[in-house]
Amino acid sequence: MHRFIRGLVAGVLVAAASGCVVVSSGGSGPARPAPPGGLGGMNNASATAVPGDVVSGALRDVERFWSAAYPRIADGSAFTPIKGGYHPYTRSDPPPACGGEAAEYQPNAFYCPAGDFIAWDAETLIPQLYSDFGPLLVGFVMAHEYGHAIQSRLRATEQPTVVLEQQADCFAGAWTADVLAGRSTAFTGVTPAQLDNTVAGMLLLRDEPGTAAQNPQAHGNAFDRIRAMQDGVEKGVSLCVGYRADNVPVTEVPFSTQEEAATGGDLPYAEAVDALSKDAQAYWARVYPQLTGRPWETLQVQAFESGSAPACPVPDASAGGSAFYCPEGDFIAFDDQRLGQQLYQRIGDNAVGMMLGDLFARAVQDRRGAQNEDRAGQLAVDCFTGSWTNSLLTRDPAEGIRLSPGDLDEAVAALLAFGRAGSPQGASAFDRIGAYRGGVLEGLSSCR
Repeated sequence: MHRFIRGLVAGVLVAAASGCVVVSSGGSGPARPAPPGGLGGMNNASATAVPGDVVSGALRDVERFWSAAYPRIADGSAFTPIKGGYHPYTRSDPPPACGGEAAEYQPNAFYCPAGDFIAWDAETLIPQLYSDFGPLLVGFVMAHEYGHAIQSRLRATEQPTVVLEQQADCFAGAWTADVLAGRSTAFTGVTPAQLDNTVAGMLLLRDEPGTAAQNPQAHGNAFDRIRAMQDGVEKGVSLCVGYRADNVPVTEVPFSTQEEAATGGDLPYAEAVDALSKDAQAYWARVYPQLTGRPWETLQVQAFESGSAPACPVPDASAGGSAFYCPEGDFIAFDDQRLGQQLYQRIGDNAVGMMLGDLFARAVQDRRGAQNEDRAGQLAVDCFTGSWTNSLLTRDPAEGIRLSPGDLDEAVAALLAFGRAGSPQGASAFDRIGAYRGGVLEGLSSCR
């Protein structure tokens, strides 16, 4: 964060992978590891298939999807499959040349408009994504690249790169929705946990924090790319096809100073806890009366040592019980060593902010007489947390701390750490990120 919170980055609780991993033909900087998770198979066939078989099945399935969907966005014109073929490549067998660019090995996947073909690294990238995150992420990568082929067929390639990349993510999300609806024969029985793994994998496919949206190689931060994917899942290709520079909410910004770039934007841990707690307190003092018509009472924040949690008869727990809101005592508490400092060290200062935001939102829910125990209650908590993030994102620099590049990606990583599918409330990380996104982009009014 700025003290202006630090650039919150993507590496959650265990290192799952490393290196430069990008989806499209543009390069991006190295990414921190993404959170792990049980992978599972889409069905028995894909669970035991080799990555190359998953790619082949995914490409056939994406073509099936576009055969039905393309006429709806192309004034009835029939879909034309890729003519230049599909090309897996390795270090010893590089991809075909694309236009005037010489063929070379990169851990990448790309669509070449000049040759109308898709190529992918079959040596490193695809096996790594398949091993760490499962077959659905591999399918999503192929659907993203096919999205660029759709742009070429629609002659809709004059937007900034970051918009085109996110439109391809949106198209891939629309294909994902078709899979979830049960229309795919290649990916069947997809579970919420497998969808969460795909979202987790997208943290590896983001730009390096500090990349400017205007960069000709920009693909988007994880927050924006997942938002684009969710647009496609929730609203389909008719929304995706309308993506333009003036209607896509890109949050990616460069670092504002050399000092911020050197630190990644992170405040020191103790300073971050103090500053974020005070800012959340001030935010709810300002907006809680708008929400309820009643004043906000100061909420006590307690950091405790492991094994010494303050007494609370019925805690409203978060983060696996390492943090909680206590309705009886009207205070929030968190394990300083095992949760607060671990979030800071492994993700960044806005992961600490997400922990605090979640706890303050639980207090909001209790004070206004709402419940947090079910899925709807958890999603309301996430939306309220996002509304506070909206304040940090949109305020004037003179108004206090604000987000730094990468902070929104740290928020996504924290939500993946807090709430994977199978949580007691029944809310998957995919659902929770969507609720949080609503609060971030639309503010408090979206949470009522």
